[in-house]
Amino acid sequence: MKRSDIKHMPQFFDRYILLADDIDVVEGLKQTANLYHDEGIRQAMLQLGDQVYAPGKWTAKDIMQHLIDNERIMSYRAMRFARNDKTALPGYDEELFGANTTANQRSIDDLLEEFSLVRQATVALFRSFSPEMLHREGISFNQRISPLALGFVLIGHPIHHLKVLQERYFPLIQA
Repeated sequence: MKRSDIKHMPQFFDRYILLADDIDVVEGLKQTANLYHDEGIRQAMLQLGDQVYAPGKWTAKDIMQHLIDNERIMSYRAMRFARNDKTALPGYDEELFGANTTANQRSIDDLLEEFSLVRQATVALFRSFSPEMLHREGISFNQRISPLALGFVLIGHPIHHLKVLQERYFPLIQA
């Protein structure tokens, strides 16, 4: 199923969904699995080290950990809703999560490997959903959302953070 098959576009999450192409959700998940493995991007993240563009901002490693955490949370939400669980699910505090990791003690390559493994599990999960399951809806972060929409959040979210890295972080290593 494609992005254009989303029946209800949830506010807040639309910022990520709209970054994805109108392609099959499983194909989109596969295509963005190695977004950060591009050698130029990987090298730039390695060169950045612990640099941030402003005080209090995340490092590249923190961003990778955030992508991993978010992948797990959104996949869990998608599974619950696909299984017809109508329990409203809360949001999560990304700043709290970010402050309580060991990301900066890990290597970029280790984080990239974990993201790849988590994304492989996400692809397998979404491959298992029927069209009916993808269109079921639940409440997450006070928003009505379908597993299909969550799949496109998972496609667009890494694209969003790559743009942030390219616009705000990578110029730090060119100076």
